Amino acid sequence: MRTADSRVVLGLHRSRHERRLLTCALDLGIAAIDTSTNYLGFRSHEVLARTAGDLLPKFTLSTKVGYFPRADRSEHSLDPTRLSGAVEQAARDLGREPDVVFLHNPEHSLQEAAPHNRDVLALACAALADAAAKGMCGAWGIASWDPSPLPALIDATTPRPSVLMVRAGLLVGIRTLDAADAVAEALGTGGSMVWGMSPFGGSTGAPVWDRIDPRVFLGGGAGLSRVQAAFRAAYRLPQVGSIAVGADEPAHLGELIGALAGEVDEQAIRQYRSLLRGRSRGQPV
Repeated sequence: MRTADSRVVLGLHRSRHERRLLTCALDLGIAAIDTSTNYLGFRSHEVLARTAGDLLPKFTLSTKVGYFPRADRSEHSLDPTRLSGAVEQAARDLGREPDVVFLHNPEHSLQEAAPHNRDVLALACAALADAAAKGMCGAWGIASWDPSPLPALIDATTPRPSVLMVRAGLLVGIRTLDAADAVAEALGTGGSMVWGMSPFGGSTGAPVWDRIDPRVFLGGGAGLSRVQAAFRAAYRLPQVGSIAVGADEPAHLGELIGALAGEVDEQAIRQYRSLLRGRSRGQPV
């Protein structure tokens, strides 16, 4: 078993909940897994506990609350009572308290809450902060797919999370990248306190990865594949300390671990963000 490397988190959004995948992750030094109450049709927690309950104490385990099942679809809610209940239920279903519980995509409900969305966000955050204080989870965070509405809603009264999770990678637009930076600054999170997610925009098999060569973002990137280079560059788009990434095959996980040896060309990253910003303003590239 390799020494644990906190920079890679096994995300279960698109991964099969298989015991062999978790054991291989541990062997590779991946000692963190990330899931959510609504993954696997709201069965992720129960399936994890049933198939690998004895392995879960070996991982740093994070999950998310905010989506709730209905007969015909899921619904999103920032109601503090429902959020608190979801954290309690997560611990029961998992058979242990999660190390981190994220407020999942708060922007989903905030538009409907206007003009009181600032208060709604603060109360939702307070519910998770209270859950952590009561020992229902080790810490709490915010996971946001589109953080652009959040910076304007954060003030001195907003409880501060321990972790922020945002999209990361070459396919993230400049609006989202800038918003992620603004949220991190407003919340006082940075470095290892910021996690990335979805570094490949859904799949390494997407045609875009055959059309571009992400190795241009690495210094001395020879020897790494395009997938590895894209993964390594994602740690700077935006600046994150860890990335939650899905995989169904141990070989793919091993490839991602190998990518961490690459060195990112910071100047190339700055130029890329500048190009993205210029394109968003209609400037010629």
